[in-house]
Amino acid sequence: MEDNLLEKKFNKFIIAVSIIIPVVVAILFTVKLKDFGYNVQPLSFLPPIYATINGITAVVLVGAVLAIKGGRVFLHRRLMTTAIALSVVFLVMYVAYHMTSESTKFGGEGIIRTVYFFILISHILLSIAVIPLVLVTYVRALANKFDKHKKIARITFPIWLYVAVTGVVVYLMISPYYV
Repeated sequence: MEDNLLEKKFNKFIIAVSIIIPVVVAILFTVKLKDFGYNVQPLSFLPPIYATINGITAVVLVGAVLAIKGGRVFLHRRLMTTAIALSVVFLVMYVAYHMTSESTKFGGEGIIRTVYFFILISHILLSIAVIPLVLVTYVRALANKFDKHKKIARITFPIWLYVAVTGVVVYLMISPYYV
């Protein structure tokens, strides 16, 4: 019974966070600190760092799956918490970069341009979709609803892994065009 209350308690939080994060990121993406009189240098050093964080997140996610398949529950919990923390750090850096720097235009042409935009758009859409999936998956584990946790984790994991890996791919594809 207590576990049901925990899950219900977090449902409103999950819905709110799943809406607020994409909306705030979209708004902040359009905000440039210099437009408000702040004399800040562009944080142009951040993209390779947050791309690396995406790569590390992918490795941590795979490690977490291997840990749970090997019965190492404590390690799995630690790795999943680490993956969430890495995702939050990525998000902060990503927003900070875009609040201080102009967006970089992809300069590729032909089929590579189509591939880039397919990867970018799917990455963005799935990064929005994965927010509630990660939170629900995490809360179900906290609530000891491991049957439900496992069921949704089978959906969450590949989407989150795709988002992490394509974050690196997008960076590698656009990095030659950074100013």
